[in-house]
Amino acid sequence: MNEKKHKTVMVGMSGGVDSSVAAVLLKEEGYNVIGLFMKNWEENDEFGNCMASYEYEDVKRVCEKIDIPYYSVEFIKEYQEHVFKEFLEEYKKGYTPNPDVLCNREIKFKAFYNKAKEFGADYIATGHYCQTDQKHRLLKGLDAGKDQSYFLYMVSSTVLKEVLFPIGHLEKKQVRELATKYNLSTKDKKDSTGICFIGERNFKNFLSNYLMPQVGFFKKLNGEVVGEHSGVSFYTIGQRKGLGLGGPGEPWFVVAKDMEKNIVFVERGQRHPSLFTDELYIKDFTWINENLESQFPVRLKSKVRYRQVDQSCEIFGKQDGLYRVLFDIPQRAVTIGQSLVLYDGEVCLGGGIIEKIGKTYFEMNKNLPEVVSG
Repeated sequence: MNEKKHKTVMVGMSGGVDSSVAAVLLKEEGYNVIGLFMKNWEENDEFGNCMASYEYEDVKRVCEKIDIPYYSVEFIKEYQEHVFKEFLEEYKKGYTPNPDVLCNREIKFKAFYNKAKEFGADYIATGHYCQTDQKHRLLKGLDAGKDQSYFLYMVSSTVLKEVLFPIGHLEKKQVRELATKYNLSTKDKKDSTGICFIGERNFKNFLSNYLMPQVGFFKKLNGEVVGEHSGVSFYTIGQRKGLGLGGPGEPWFVVAKDMEKNIVFVERGQRHPSLFTDELYIKDFTWINENLESQFPVRLKSKVRYRQVDQSCEIFGKQDGLYRVLFDIPQRAVTIGQSLVLYDGEVCLGGGIIEKIGKTYFEMNKNLPEVVSG
């Protein structure tokens, strides 16, 4: 007897190809599958139509094609209160937050998880490119270019025990092939990008709806004014595009920000020493399974941004509320508000929020080594 026939899985369906294939694979395995569409952002298009309704139509088509029940639920209030509100507060401080991390913790693996329990589901499933093992540890997805474990480091091991990642062992190409095999309406649909549940858009224009523009100066680190900007909050460390600065020479990059004085500092060249540091400090550390703090200092691998190649580092015990991280290789464009995520091989151990950056190679008057991160 197939025990899976007595297990119910609720799949979080976004209207994309990944969650569509996740649902059909689970049904093929024999689970009782239910599709759930989460409406977390309310906005109409130029014709007055709800943008989320287009995604829901794709969910309906897929669920009807594979013959599973489906429902729609609103988490707009939860998203506004626990994700978007914090997202804006961090930008107001001049930081660059990562909404996908909060979205996973608060919506996909909390609000959705709780809703699935109300339905009596034994498991929840998503179309994330990651995996778990028999010890309920979070593992990287097989497709290194799509691995999303970086965004899930805040999900508790208690929840992970009841989560399935049906496509984590596949490459994206294989997922597309399966969607074609089952003739799913999402088989050729473009991958979603941009802010979690909000989507891709002109980011500066989007933020301008919520943050007041405040004209200030672009300055070089020596104080020379080279242009005007529309507000410190609209720029992030390492940014090149959208600065509106030209002239002969290498491209300009944002290298530092001063919120109090409303200054965005820029320098030319993607290898400018002010973009590199080998030290940072993190707060709000989350361990998924095993807490390694008693073993500090400990050497591990880490990422300071999504899709970065794992970086060797040493992490030290907590002092003044922060953990110090020292890298073997200088890191480029480390940004306050982003996450540092720790790994031991394929296992994602946990991570924290970058709160402070050590001195840059410019401040240390040191030359960059030949091999640098980024």
